[in-house]
Amino acid sequence: MSASDTPDIHRHMERLAAEGVDVVRVIYPDLIGTDRARDVLVEHLPSAREHGLAFCRAVYHTSPQGDVVPVAGGLDAGLPDVTVRPDLSTLAPLPWEPGVATCLGEVTDPATGAPAPESPRDLLRTVLARCAERGLRPVVGPELEYFLLEPAPGTPTGWRRAPETTGAVYTAGLRADPDNHLLRTLRQLRDLDIGVITGNHEFDGGQYEINLTHSDALDAADRSFRFKAAVKELARKEGRLATFMAKPFTDAGGSGFHLHLSCDDAERRNAFDDPAGVYGLSATARHAVAGIVAHAPALAALANPTVNSYKRFGPDTLAPWLIDWGLDNRSAMVRIPPERGEGARVELRLGDASANPYLIVAGTIAAALLGVQAGEEPPAPLEGYGYDTAKSAVLPADLSAALDALEADTALTDLLGKDFVTSFLTYKRNEVERFQRHVTDWEFTEYAYHL
Repeated sequence: MSASDTPDIHRHMERLAAEGVDVVRVIYPDLIGTDRARDVLVEHLPSAREHGLAFCRAVYHTSPQGDVVPVAGGLDAGLPDVTVRPDLSTLAPLPWEPGVATCLGEVTDPATGAPAPESPRDLLRTVLARCAERGLRPVVGPELEYFLLEPAPGTPTGWRRAPETTGAVYTAGLRADPDNHLLRTLRQLRDLDIGVITGNHEFDGGQYEINLTHSDALDAADRSFRFKAAVKELARKEGRLATFMAKPFTDAGGSGFHLHLSCDDAERRNAFDDPAGVYGLSATARHAVAGIVAHAPALAALANPTVNSYKRFGPDTLAPWLIDWGLDNRSAMVRIPPERGEGARVELRLGDASANPYLIVAGTIAAALLGVQAGEEPPAPLEGYGYDTAKSAVLPADLSAALDALEADTALTDLLGKDFVTSFLTYKRNEVERFQRHVTDWEFTEYAYHL
């Protein structure tokens, strides 16, 4: 901590004391977008800011089941540290936990002082720096869906949808949310000040969507990360489970993570708008669409990052299945909403809710930037209802195929960085291997009695 930081940190400590806060929870995203954290007593905040908090680097390589995946720089290097320093500019009191505030952490390699190689937040910064070289400032609006579950002892998973009401699509109030989960959550998230604007019950029982306002890409990813962590924590306080898993139930649809993307130019004007352009879009916007379409197979590995993700895809699911784009067409992978002017943007409908916000935002922007650099026009837009394989290519059918597509897309991996991509591929291929060895309930039900 430099001398110039001293007045700043004392100002923050005075503010926290005035608000009755005595603990700061420092959080940062791991490789899959889960929050890792440490609680710091306020009186020790200056030391945490100056020296950092030590975490084992292998936290980035640890699976949800607690396995440490052998990613280079972890086990093979003797499990070295990374250093996490509180970013005090992101301090915010936790509305549901009196006396506690939270902030994001900046993760560095203590040996070099550089960002940690697996840091998702710094990967996004790298991509945004490349955009800035072309005078573009990406703006992102996130839309996320999730399922709310309650305990159900005796069922295969131990959880059921809360509630299991069907047919209450795009509703609010007690009709599909009898104990006002959505209202409580919206108000708590508003008080967390992460730019939440609207919410509603979604297509399936126990499924909700909450939208965040648009902002600069890094801020949008930060807010999406904090949003997911907060929704899960609020559900835990009530003995429930909020899951952003892509498709938690066979008899229900999946949960999406849609991204609305535009770019401002050097004069802060929307670079995607052009009333005289084809479809009312600028050449920059059309090239961006072409880039997203061209790199979609590789992008799927970041936007649909789990074995379960690919069970969300398929005909008539309203989730993308084919690599296409269309004008105000919700059956297309890339939709161009009808607004123009300052509202001109593209909506990527590929991602599912399990995606790490930093990685899906970084991957989408990187693909769009590659399209702008290539300067090519997209194919003809989809007409009518999609899901026709005679019209468009099919997205990868499983995680293995998506990982292979990412590895083969050298233009995208060069932009994202070889070190990060290698770590990601190693981690995710281990996930595939563990799944392939696991005997599922379906297999037992299908085969055990008759075979």
